[in-house]
Amino acid sequence: MLFALICRDKPGRLQLRQDTRPQHLDFLSGLGDQLKLAGPFLDPDGKPNGTLAIIEAVDLAGAQAIAATDPYAKAGLFEEVTIRPWVWAVRNPEA
Repeated sequence: MLFALICRDKPGRLQLRQDTRPQHLDFLSGLGDQLKLAGPFLDPDGKPNGTLAIIEAVDLAGAQAIAATDPYAKAGLFEEVTIRPWVWAVRNPEA
């Protein structure tokens, strides 16, 4: 099952995001086929201020466990993380 991880950064944490980015990218790479897509949200100035990731997990608890192990989450970057089941209905390369 696919899940959308919608993460909003705490205000004023751009430096923390930049410092933690290499570990975050390694984490995402380590998810292998479980990761379908990912990228940052941007503020009006074009600076990252959140994350959208689509991951595959057995259930909501599995998706929550994955989200909790993200180095960004461990570093306290996120103000809010919303996890929602998601269906890739259009342009799904696996369909």
